[in-house]
Amino acid sequence: MTTARFGQVLTAMVTPFTPEGAVDDAAVVSLVEYLLSHGSDGLIVCGTTGESPTLTHEEKLHLFRLVKETVKGRGAVIGGTSSYDTAASVSLTREVAEIGLDAALLVVPPYSKPSQEGLYRHFKAIADAVPNLPCLLYNVPGRTAQNLDTTTTLRLAHDVSNVVATKEAGGNLIQCAEIFAGKPTDFQIYSGDDGLTLPILSVGGVGVISVSAHLVGDDMKAMHTAFFAGDFAEASRLNAKMLPIVRALFQPTTPSPAPLKAALNGLGISVGGLRLPLVEANDKETAIVRAALSDYGLRPFAQS
Repeated sequence: MTTARFGQVLTAMVTPFTPEGAVDDAAVVSLVEYLLSHGSDGLIVCGTTGESPTLTHEEKLHLFRLVKETVKGRGAVIGGTSSYDTAASVSLTREVAEIGLDAALLVVPPYSKPSQEGLYRHFKAIADAVPNLPCLLYNVPGRTAQNLDTTTTLRLAHDVSNVVATKEAGGNLIQCAEIFAGKPTDFQIYSGDDGLTLPILSVGGVGVISVSAHLVGDDMKAMHTAFFAGDFAEASRLNAKMLPIVRALFQPTTPSPAPLKAALNGLGISVGGLRLPLVEANDKETAIVRAALSDYGLRPFAQS
């Protein structure tokens, strides 16, 4: 088994907010401790689940430092540093390198829909600016409206030494298998889709960057342990057990992380609300979350 460079289960952390909408430092620290004690090998800070588009530059730097200080080397800390602006992405990624995070997560630029050559140059410019900082690509066409093609991923993997992994959330197992077939030996594939993690492991993935691990982290970790031990029946059982939670967290009527924040708050793990233009899950959406948690066996959902 190939050792996952940053650990098998990396949780894409929500950003807790106070009732006034500021970053809640105490809740951040509590959430980090909770995740590290429930299956997380590392944390993604200021990713999509962390509502990165509505965090200021200063808030991102503060969160990177706070999470790094809280983790104290007990797991990887990876910062989401890129946007549709290459120059700004280079600047923030350089600051992350200075802070001493373990890696940077670089998402396909949203909205502008660059060509594959544009994507290559964008990611190469960022990675070249921080030669000693490992970089992970992040392909999520459902949010960015552009797929990072297999050929571009492999071109970056072979040409840029510190581009060391990709988070694949395109729902395309063939693309994952093609990346595995053509990648350098030490380049790694992480699932970016909780519901497809087990299939992605089967075509060469090493782990997951997960949303649902906030709630099912112990089972997510156990599924990886079973899979890599060759106990595929147990891995399949755990995968099936977690799927209703995954479905509840990714409802078609409301974007993540609204259902996740409803779940965490309902379980007494205070993370506050969301920043506009995202809004809290409504009563119907929250009821779906509540039912999934109850069926899963988590403690009763708190009433507001």
